[in-house]
Amino acid sequence: MEMIGEIIVSALLVVGGFFGLVGSYGLVKLPDQMTRLHAPTKSATLGVGAVLIASLIWFPTQNGDVTWHELLITLFLFLTAPVTGNVIAKANMHMNWRPENIPGPAEDTSWSTYAHPQHDRK
Repeated sequence: MEMIGEIIVSALLVVGGFFGLVGSYGLVKLPDQMTRLHAPTKSATLGVGAVLIASLIWFPTQNGDVTWHELLITLFLFLTAPVTGNVIAKANMHMNWRPENIPGPAEDTSWSTYAHPQHDRK
């Protein structure tokens, strides 16, 4: 059982390192703020999550102690990272975009951030 745990933990650490590297590279190399936003909210979150899950598996397979700290941190990370990305994207829209440059919403709907000029505010 120890050997299988070590293989799984090693694989998760490699996957986590790869996603962390891709997220860091994307944060540095992508051209503007809205595209750079995807790197840390998507791939870096998966990288950190894989490392935390590896830690969650490591302790029970090595010394039999089950700890739930890593699981709680992983759940918190996966719940808050998308919300944070959404808030940053909306802040960028309000700071840098004009309402008339935003495409119109679908029929009989409106955007939650901007009111489209062709739609009445209800």
